[in-house]
Amino acid sequence: MGDVLTGLHATWEFESDSVLIRFERGIRTPKLFQALGALGERRVPHEALESVTLAPGKRGTVVLHAVPRAGADPLAQAAAGQLRESVDPYRLVLPAERESLAAYWADELRSALSRDRLLRREEPAERYLVAAPEPPLHFKAYDGKASFDGERVLFRWFRTGASSAKWKAGDQNVPVADLQGVEWRSPDLFDGYLRLLRRDGAPGAPGPDGAGGADAAARADHDPAAVVFGLGYGPVHESLPFAAAVLEAVQGTTGSRAAVPVPALAVPRRDPADVADSIRHLGELHKAGLVTDEEFTAKKAELLEEL
Repeated sequence: MGDVLTGLHATWEFESDSVLIRFERGIRTPKLFQALGALGERRVPHEALESVTLAPGKRGTVVLHAVPRAGADPLAQAAAGQLRESVDPYRLVLPAERESLAAYWADELRSALSRDRLLRREEPAERYLVAAPEPPLHFKAYDGKASFDGERVLFRWFRTGASSAKWKAGDQNVPVADLQGVEWRSPDLFDGYLRLLRRDGAPGAPGPDGAGGADAAARADHDPAAVVFGLGYGPVHESLPFAAAVLEAVQGTTGSRAAVPVPALAVPRRDPADVADSIRHLGELHKAGLVTDEEFTAKKAELLEEL
């Protein structure tokens, strides 16, 4: 490959084994894209992708959408489906007149996804395949300042915002080795927060549902392992890359993503057009003799269950 497709706020360069995504840093570019653009290009290996779709967009546009595999990108894992479409880094918005070119690259990219990727598309990646932003990182939350140097996460409480429970516990200085993951709730949603999930039973350890318990949002204000977001505090473009960097560091200490929990958030149902396209691709592999009858039947049934 090696060719370039330029869309709104981003450029995708297609290489033989990956897609390089470069984000613009203009005044109209979403702040998350600006933040990612400041960090340089994002290399997304084909192995990190689950599927690719092309669909009509708004106001005379088309959208090329690459869907990452579960566990392949720490940024996507931390976001856990909470990002609005306008700030999804895997969506490339193009003028409608470029639909033919976009369709060509969508087909090329689908072809580049291996047979094994289609057959194992529901399996989480063994490790992160897309790099997270590099520390040091920091941001200002409503009740404190969060800092990460690559080895330790520091929460330094603000006198005007932190609860008495957090003041009593004192500033938090937590080694990555003591963590099993993080839970990020978007500040675009009600009661946003970033919680550290510890390995032991200390405050901040996950509850029975794997995401801090059913009252997770209510407890964040009093949890010394969490910082909370308010209007203008902990914005997505600062707190989400921070969460992704911590997740990548945690995986580095464990050697496996199995110890990095995914927040238990609702996952939207698959787009029927995406499922139909996957079935078509599976059928082509079956006709070519690359997929057995048993594999074809089993995988088709899995895809149909997603409708």
